[in-house]
Parts: sequence; structure tokens; C-alpha cells
Amino acid sequence: MSENEGVRLQKVLAQAGIASRRASEELIEQGRVQVDGKVVREQGRRIDPETAVVHVDGVRVQIREDVVTIALNKPFGMLSTMEDDLGRPCVGDLVRNRAERLFHVGRLDAETEGLLLLTNDGELAHRLMHPSYNVKKTYLAEVPGPVEKGLGKKLKAGIELEDGPVKVDSFKLISAVPGKALVEVVLHEGRKHIVRRLLEHVGYPVQSLVRVAVGDVSLGNQRPGSMRVLNRQEVGGLYKLVGL
Repeated sequence: MSENEGVRLQKVLAQAGIASRRASEELIEQGRVQVDGKVVREQGRRIDPETAVVHVDGVRVQIREDVVTIALNKPFGMLSTMEDDLGRPCVGDLVRNRAERLFHVGRLDAETEGLLLLTNDGELAHRLMHPSYNVKKTYLAEVPGPVEKGLGKKLKAGIELEDGPVKVDSFKLISAVPGKALVEVVLHEGRKHIVRRLLEHVGYPVQSLVRVAVGDVSLGNQRPGSMRVLNRQEVGGLYKLVGL
């Protein structure tokens, strides 16, 4: 790339919503901006937003305007596929009219509601799904009550299922009424139906299940079927989680 090609770094930062151009110049001056792993201090440096990797204060910034990551609250009964030959409701129905070609990061079974990430960032999606990055997912499960006191300890120690051992990162009783309990399960496993199989194995068949977080990205108060574009802090957090 020649000196006159590309876009000025402060303009790229401003367009990415990091700060105004003037404030972006100050960030560069303070040595808080890296391009392709090297600190940039000179003003007016031009970069190619299509290929450059930019970090601010150690957190990667998504600078390509055509790359997006979305949080969907997948409703009960919807398939985690982009299309379905039988015409059943699927995630693809919700994003068909968007300009980006999005794909889902992992899956939730039809009976499980909650947070499903959609993106056109292939490397991010690959790493979020790869077991070696140990990305934690948080679920709320409704199970029959009462829940025995030592259950969390047992699940953290590990349970042997038919396809190998599994253990949770954390387990918490959220609430209980006669005959019913709401529990929080955090684990980084991605095997099919893993939360349902795990809880059923220890005597607590799941009556309803919602995924409420992936890493630090939370479902919050999103309505079922609604989508929102992740903000730059959330995207930066995901990048950091998987070493991008």
C-alpha cells in the first residue's frame, strides 16, 4: 500500500465509534493504538481497513463496516439453522432481509431458548465454537425441586456421561418454590444437549432451558425473537476471549 492509499487511522477509529477524530489523535499520540501488533504514534498514518488489525488499549476493534455480530434471543420452537427444507421456523427467517450473509455461532436445540450469536466474522465464529478456547456459556434451567445441597459440588467434580466426562464451571440455585427450582449452570462444553443430559443424569430432568450469556455477552432483557448488534466493548471482549 502506497503512502496515499488507505484511510487515515484517526478517521478509521472515529468511524468505528472509538472516539472523535481529535480524541483518536490523542489516543495515537499516547501510544494506546496498535496496528498489526505494533504501536503507532505518528499522526496521519494510513491503513487498509479491510486487512489491518487494530487494538486500542489492548482490545481489538472491529474496523470493517461490513462485519457485524448480533445477539439473537432465539424463541422456543425455532431451529438453529439458516434454512429448513420442511418449512419449519428457523433462525434464517429472521435475518433473510439483512445485507450481510450471517451464520450462527453454534446451536441451541429447538426447545432451548436464549442467546444465539450470529456473525459474518468467520475467524471469530470458528474460535468461539472451538473447544480449545473454553468459552463459557451460562444457562438458566427449571428443574423439579427441591435441589439437594451437594449437587453443585458433585457437578463441579465431574459426571461421567455415555460420551465422556463433563463438569460445570459453576452451579447456583437461583430460586425455589414447592416442587420446582431455577438453577444457573455455567460450563464451556459444547456437546449436543449437554445441559439437559447432565441434569437428567443426576436426577433433575430439565423442564425449561434458557441460555443467558456467552462469555461476557449477556441476553439482558431482550424479547424472544429480537436481535441487537453487539457494541464495540462486547465485540472486543469476545476477541479477547479467543485471542484475536
